[in-house]
Amino acid sequence: MLTARNYDKSPTTRIKGFEDSAWQGYHAICEALILRAKSLPAGKKILVIECYPGTDKAEVLASLSALAPALILDSDLCAYSGGELDRMMQPDLTDDRVFGIMTTKTLQDYYRAQASEAARKKIEQAEDGIILVIGTGASLIHSGDLLVYCDLTRWEIQLRYRAGMSNWNTANPGAPTLSKYKRGFFIEWRLADKIKKSLLDRIDFIMDTNKKGNPVMISGEAFREGLRQLSAQPFRLQPYFDPGVWGGQWMKNVCGLDEESENFAWSFDGVPEENSINLQFGDVVIALPAINLVFCRPRELLGDRVHARFGTEFPIRFDLLDTMGGQNLSLQVHPLTEYIQEKFNMRYTQDESYYILDVGEDNPCVYLGLKSGAARAEVIRDLHRAESGEAPFPACRHLNRIPVKKHDHILIPAGTVHCSGRDTMVLEISATPYIFTFKLWDWGRVGLDGLPRPIHIEHGTANIQWDRDTEWVTENLIGQAKPLHKEDGILAERTGLHRREFIDTVRYTFSKPVICETNDSVHMLNLVEGHKITVSSPDSAFEPFMVHYAETFIVPAQLGTYCLEPDTDGGPCMVIQASVRG
Repeated sequence: MLTARNYDKSPTTRIKGFEDSAWQGYHAICEALILRAKSLPAGKKILVIECYPGTDKAEVLASLSALAPALILDSDLCAYSGGELDRMMQPDLTDDRVFGIMTTKTLQDYYRAQASEAARKKIEQAEDGIILVIGTGASLIHSGDLLVYCDLTRWEIQLRYRAGMSNWNTANPGAPTLSKYKRGFFIEWRLADKIKKSLLDRIDFIMDTNKKGNPVMISGEAFREGLRQLSAQPFRLQPYFDPGVWGGQWMKNVCGLDEESENFAWSFDGVPEENSINLQFGDVVIALPAINLVFCRPRELLGDRVHARFGTEFPIRFDLLDTMGGQNLSLQVHPLTEYIQEKFNMRYTQDESYYILDVGEDNPCVYLGLKSGAARAEVIRDLHRAESGEAPFPACRHLNRIPVKKHDHILIPAGTVHCSGRDTMVLEISATPYIFTFKLWDWGRVGLDGLPRPIHIEHGTANIQWDRDTEWVTENLIGQAKPLHKEDGILAERTGLHRREFIDTVRYTFSKPVICETNDSVHMLNLVEGHKITVSSPDSAFEPFMVHYAETFIVPAQLGTYCLEPDTDGGPCMVIQASVRG
C-alpha cells in the first residue's frame, strides 16, 4: 500500500493586503467593534449580528459583553419555535428518514410578524447606546448601522449535531443525527443561504465561529477582496475525513491520518457546499464556507455559461471512497432528472463516475448494471426479501461484477445500479446533489450507530433503467477513454462522461508541461499519479501553485489558460480534469 506523499490536510491561501483587518479571539474582536462603533455618528447605534444556524449564539453574546449594550434583542424569539416550528416544516421534511423536499420558503416565513414589529418598536424607542440584535434572522428585524455575520462551516455543524446540538429554534438534542442533518440540508441551510446571499455585499465584518471560544473576524472589505483574489488563482478546499461501516485503510497512509482510527471511508475534498476555504491575512487564518465564494464570485469562478445554467451552485463534486481493506459500498442507484425534480424539488441529478485511484489484491471490482436476462420482478422480489432479512440479496446472480484495475474510469449515469467492491480506492467524480442516493441493499450491515442503514427500494426501483444490461454497460460505461492529443511526453484522453451526463473529463499523462484552457468552465482536478505538480500561468497572472498526489484542486474559469508542470524528479504524472460540457 502507498505511504504518505505530503498530502496537505490544511491548505491555506494567503491574501495580499488587509493584514490589519483580521482579529482573533473575542477580546480583539470586541476592541475592533468598539472602535468601529465610535466612528459612527453619536447617539443610538444598532449592531446587528446575523448568525448562521448552529452558531453558538450564547457564547457570542456573553463574549461581547464588553460592548456594554444598552438593549439586547434576540431575534430568534420573534420566530416560531418548538412544536409549532416542527409542524410548519413537516411538509418539506416528510416522514422519510433521509429525504425531504428542498424548501422554497424564506426565513421570514418562519417569523411572527407581530413579534418582529414589537422588536422594531423597542429599537425605535431606545435612546443612546449600542442596541444589539442577534440571532438567525437578526437582519430581518433591522438592517443595522453595523452588520456582523457569524458564519459556520457545514462540517462543523454536522459535528455539533453528533455532539448533541439541536436544530435551529427547537429542542431536539437527542434526535438522530440523520434527522438533524435532513432538517439542516433541506430547510435551515436553504433559508440561511438566501439571507446570506443578500448580505455578503454589505456586511461590515464576518466572523468564523467554528472553534469554540476562539473566533476569527475579518472586515467586510477584507472578506470581499479575499474572495476576489481566490477566484483569480488555483486553490484547494479544506478536506474532511469520516469513518464508515465499509471504510478502509488507504487514506490513513496516503493522507497522513490518525493510525489509531478504525478506518476512514470518505474524504470530502472537492464539495464546495460542504467544504470550507482557509484564508490567511497576516498571521491570522479564517475558515469560511467555500459556498461563499460561489455566492460572491459566480461568474469569475464558474464561467459565464456555467453560471447561466447553474446559478450560484457549484455543479461538480470530487470525493474519495476508501474500501481498501474494508467492505463493499451499499448497492445503490441515483434518481433520474425528472424524478429528482418532481419528488425533491432539486433541479438536476447525481450523475457520477468512479475513477479507480488504486486497487488491492482481493479481486477488486465494481457492480454495474443488470446482467442480461435479469428479470425485473425477480430483482425486486429479492431486494424485498433481503430488506426483510429473509435472505441476502444475490448480487452476482442479478448484477454485472466488473473487475477493475488502477486508472480505470467507470461511468455511472443516473438510473444505473452500482457500487464499488472492497479493496478499491475510488475518486468519485459527480454532479453535486450527493445526498440523493437510493440504497437498495447494504449487505446486511448496520451503521456505526448500530441502527440499520436506510434502504429505499421503492424510490430505487422506480429509477433503475432495466435495459442497462451487460451489453449496454460494456458498450457505454466501461473502457470509454479516447485519445484527444498525443505528442512526445504528453497524452490527453477523454475518459467520459456518458452523453447523459453534463460533466466532461480529460486525463493528462505527461512528463513535460501541458497547456490547458478553461473554455469558460470551472475546472476541478486531482493528481492521480505522481509525487507533485505545479500549476502555473503562462503570463504570470497568478503565482505558481503546488499540488501533491491525491489532492483535489480548483481552477476558476476566469483564468483561461494554465499550465500543468510535472515533478522533474519522478516519472510521468497523471491528472484527471473535470469541467462542464459546452
